[in-house]
Amino acid sequence: MVNPDGTPMRGGNNQNSVRLLPDAEFAAIVNAGLPADLETLEARRYDTAAEVPGLADAQMHFDRPVVERLTNRKYRDVAFRRKVREAYDYTCAISGLKLRNGGDRPEVQAAHIRPVAENGSDSVNNGLALSATLHWMFDRGLISVGPQDEILVSHNKVPGDVVNRLIHPGGRLILPKDARNRPNPEALKWHRENRFGQVLPMSGDLPF
Repeated sequence: MVNPDGTPMRGGNNQNSVRLLPDAEFAAIVNAGLPADLETLEARRYDTAAEVPGLADAQMHFDRPVVERLTNRKYRDVAFRRKVREAYDYTCAISGLKLRNGGDRPEVQAAHIRPVAENGSDSVNNGLALSATLHWMFDRGLISVGPQDEILVSHNKVPGDVVNRLIHPGGRLILPKDARNRPNPEALKWHRENRFGQVLPMSGDLPF
């Protein structure tokens, strides 16, 4: 703070680090830092539809509950995958293999027996730990699980040599040690009645 002649002001509020600016001074500072064509630039800031193909489409409306469900779904998927794989000790319930990749991460996946889209739950007993190929086959009804935990195979769709290579010699599901985590019989029944042997859309050839 200085006097008109350039000498420092002394005492009272003159020593404070903040002072009130008159409106004229504030406007002068703001105008000095803004481009002269600010209004034009701001008007065009988000007007990119004419420059980028595809952006001229009408905006889509998303209900917040839908967004929240999608967000929560991601967290539930992570929890389901972790709990199912732990329950089966990272071992495929059908092949009996306990594979790990180069980073020592388990390759086994968590498969829903009854899909969430078909009113299935994210409980561990609605899941199976399966290798990627067997997960693919299970989802498409090429294999299933019988009432006595026997592995069912759609033999008219799955070659015998594939069965010999992929399915545990005992021919039965390898179950979690904790009985609370074992597959829900009703979920397995649903899979047998609604997936096993059904003709479902397939993306590409069999992965084996």
